[in-house]
Amino acid sequence: MARAVTLIRSASLSDIAEYAYAATAPAEARLIFLAGACPLNGDGSTAAVGDYAGQAQKAVENMRTALADAGATLRDVISTRVLVASARREDLVTAWQVVRDSFGDHDVPSTLMGVTVLGYDDQLVEIEAVAAVLDA
Repeated sequence: MARAVTLIRSASLSDIAEYAYAATAPAEARLIFLAGACPLNGDGSTAAVGDYAGQAQKAVENMRTALADAGATLRDVISTRVLVASARREDLVTAWQVVRDSFGDHDVPSTLMGVTVLGYDDQLVEIEAVAAVLDA
């Protein structure tokens, strides 16, 4: 199946970032804008309370489900924003590593942000994403 997303890397920018600096999708692509994927269980409770990695994993799992319901996969994601409720860089890196590993070699442009608080009780991680697909 043809993919809509083209990742763009720049030889003029540092290669230390673990993601492409830009991405494109053709005009005929259908864009999918996902709400922030939260680490919520099916019953609405927060998963992995106090665990940044565990919450990031659950958020990725929920993002995969939302993407599948929209006819997409992680390989169709064109960008992400990872929100982590912490002022500690180590906590951000812990959550980021789970997200980064989940995408494998599809290293989409991403932003990692520390925030003061997220919307659900005991929530530490949320992942926003945009995807692009070519419908047959």
